[in-house]
Amino acid sequence: MDGPGRRNEGLAQRYYVHAYRLAAEAGAPEPAATALRGLAVQAIGLGPKSHAVALRLSERCVDEAKSLDDPRAVSYYQTTLADAAALDGDRRLAIRALTASQTAIEKMPDAPPGESWASHFSIGRWAHHSGMILARLGDLDAATEHLRQALDIHGLDRRRSRAIVLADLGQVHLRQGDLDAALSTWTAFVDCADGIHSVKIAEAANDMAVRLDRYAHIPEAANLRQRGRSLLPDVAV
Repeated sequence: MDGPGRRNEGLAQRYYVHAYRLAAEAGAPEPAATALRGLAVQAIGLGPKSHAVALRLSERCVDEAKSLDDPRAVSYYQTTLADAAALDGDRRLAIRALTASQTAIEKMPDAPPGESWASHFSIGRWAHHSGMILARLGDLDAATEHLRQALDIHGLDRRRSRAIVLADLGQVHLRQGDLDAALSTWTAFVDCADGIHSVKIAEAANDMAVRLDRYAHIPEAANLRQRGRSLLPDVAV
């Protein structure tokens, strides 16, 4: 990571730590849990060397939130714990946390957003996150089911969000050995993401291009890689 990136990362970490201390002193469990979650997500993004730190922060986050009665908040933090546990190779803990997150989110699946820090965490977003956690655990069939749930049953409220789910689903199809399904899903991703300027969209497009490189001899794959270039920030694949 370059110098500015490291500085920004360090600054964000200090803000999260400061926010946590203020919330803890004020006896506000949800802001405290949210700050811990921010630190955990940051640690997850740092790669394998920080997986143990991410797991411990996620456990502390869930512990901080144990007094909350908002099911969405409970699901939000349990999902983060499941993600960290899956990355750390603790399948048993990941499944337990994922089950707890599902139990919580299903208590109020259609509730409108409220004032909670986690009020944005809809069942559609849960389905997306849980699908990727299951994929990480190697349960590709269940992952596919959850990602399709996010797309078809509950939907997502933003085109950018839907595009990212499509990109993830294409990756899972490819891991299942179903190239036709992957190409079809990634075509839908490129169509949906057209015109959207987003770091996550660009990352998903680059990931798709790299995975399709081995299939460059297939016209449909080559064409899709070419179309995906439009989603990148003026950088050749």
